[in-house]
Amino acid sequence: MRDTKVHEFLKTVLKNMPNDWLRLTTHRLDIYDEALAKTQFLEAFEALYQNNDATASNLKALPTAFDYIRLGHPLSCVLEWGIAKLNGVTADQVISFSSRTIPMMAVLRKNQLDNKNTRILYTEKLPPMFDVDTLRKVYGYQFELTKIETGATISAFDGSTIYSSETDAIHAIETFENVDFTITSNAALGSIIVIHDMKDETYIPAIQHVRRRETIAMTPSNCLSALQHLVGVPSTEDQFKVEKNKAAVLDAIQKITASPTDALLASSGLSIQYAIMMGLIDEAMKKHPGKPIKIIVPPNCYGGTNDQARRVAASIGAVEIVDLPVDGDNDMVQSIDRVLTTVAAEDAIPYIIAEIPTNPRVEVPNLQQLKAVLSTKRRTGEGNTAIDPVFILDQTFCPNVQFLASDGILNSVRAISYVSGSKFPSGGKCTAGYCVANAAGAGLMPKIKKHLQLCDNEATHLQVQILAAQLPSMNQRIKEAYSNTREFVNFIKENLPEAKINFVSETLAAEGFTPSVFSLDLPTKGDTDEERETYKRALNLKLIDMMITEIPSESKYCVSYGQLKGCYWTIPATSTQGTTKEGDKDYIARVSVSPDLDLERHKSVFLQFLKEI
Repeated sequence: MRDTKVHEFLKTVLKNMPNDWLRLTTHRLDIYDEALAKTQFLEAFEALYQNNDATASNLKALPTAFDYIRLGHPLSCVLEWGIAKLNGVTADQVISFSSRTIPMMAVLRKNQLDNKNTRILYTEKLPPMFDVDTLRKVYGYQFELTKIETGATISAFDGSTIYSSETDAIHAIETFENVDFTITSNAALGSIIVIHDMKDETYIPAIQHVRRRETIAMTPSNCLSALQHLVGVPSTEDQFKVEKNKAAVLDAIQKITASPTDALLASSGLSIQYAIMMGLIDEAMKKHPGKPIKIIVPPNCYGGTNDQARRVAASIGAVEIVDLPVDGDNDMVQSIDRVLTTVAAEDAIPYIIAEIPTNPRVEVPNLQQLKAVLSTKRRTGEGNTAIDPVFILDQTFCPNVQFLASDGILNSVRAISYVSGSKFPSGGKCTAGYCVANAAGAGLMPKIKKHLQLCDNEATHLQVQILAAQLPSMNQRIKEAYSNTREFVNFIKENLPEAKINFVSETLAAEGFTPSVFSLDLPTKGDTDEERETYKRALNLKLIDMMITEIPSESKYCVSYGQLKGCYWTIPATSTQGTTKEGDKDYIARVSVSPDLDLERHKSVFLQFLKEI
């Protein structure tokens, strides 16, 4: 397999590529077109290839690849494109993963939902974390597993056939008759799945969606290594002080959270959330066989959380989603009390996922009341003691609050806290996330670790190194970002008092809740509700467009926050809430402020915006 033109072009690309391809978790947001995010980059890249043009200036001008590093990024797209070119398939038939097991699990999930048989073939060995028993009993995946000799004839099969191989040359794809999916994996890099059978094109979006919601794409640094290997140029092998870095990260997280457990480090926030969810389901099946499992989740929370939970429920018969209204006119404590009473009556197992502060309304419930409601002993319909809940807390907005300390507000209930590392922990430098438990929930951590490892979703060495460098300054960055946010909020209140701003009170801030995110409900006008809503939505976009146009070096259109520099703007309904029901979406502006930005310039542009409305 040697195509000189492809190899030479890729060599030039690697020589001239922008540094941002390696170091940004979100690439070129100033030229981001969401509707074209999955296609635009490769279409433009293909045009450069046809013109044999890999100049640095034109590579830098390429549009954004996908929407976030979890789903894909420039180097993953280039790697997939290169492998596709060399194997005579389309680029969307090649999908890279940081995980070695999840590509197989993605096919297994789709085939389970489609009631289709799956056969997994391998020659030497499967990835060591591929736990057949757990995949069958907990995830519900059914499959045949067969070791074959190299060069053996592969018979036809009524269903899907996956061929899996562990190899140093992850880009070297073998094709066989009667094989629908080829997966090559490498312990240092991740894996590549090639979809050969295109009779059912729904496999491509299904596999991509698993990558988006339960894991991440192969990381930029690992994609670079794979590309260097592919074209035969020397790779720059990083030397990581693995144990030292991990010890530093665990120590930093312990100081930040005051949790009695060691943190588990994952490749992303959703990776750790998936491990939590599957670990708790495993625990429930073992300790309470046959009982229904209820995942209680706000319908308007972060779309990744919402979507992942519902996807798990769709594929595991014992699991059901229960909506938990928490924002606006709904009180989180009252909603939890009502839902837990209902779940107890059904003798079901309650797992609650909630964000504090909430997203996007940035609300904090009465914590003493929350503790009381979570600690209340309830009865089943038959009068027996109900199973107590596990409170799964997404505290990405305020990772500095010590909920799980021995004297923390949640010390009397089983609680697990997790944080998306792409925000404050890494300052936007990597996606790695983590979770910890309090003393009451510590016994759940081994199960969570088991599923984190099964999914091969642990943080990479580079991600851990980045966290080791960034976590020690996190609390100070949170403090400085909050100070900027408070000043910006007060400025908007003073100059546009009729706007509705959702942000923490000074009292809550004094208690340690110092987020750097606020939501802005701009004043509107019109004779009908529809006219007023339409006007407000247009005004939101006008403000955001003005900010990113006037301050392109700092203001970005992005869902993220906790970055080291700049100001991020988004509309939750079209970004973070993308998978929620339409009636639960928030068409408001959400603003996140960093510790380092030209706040006076942002104020000036906001005043300019007011003059134009």
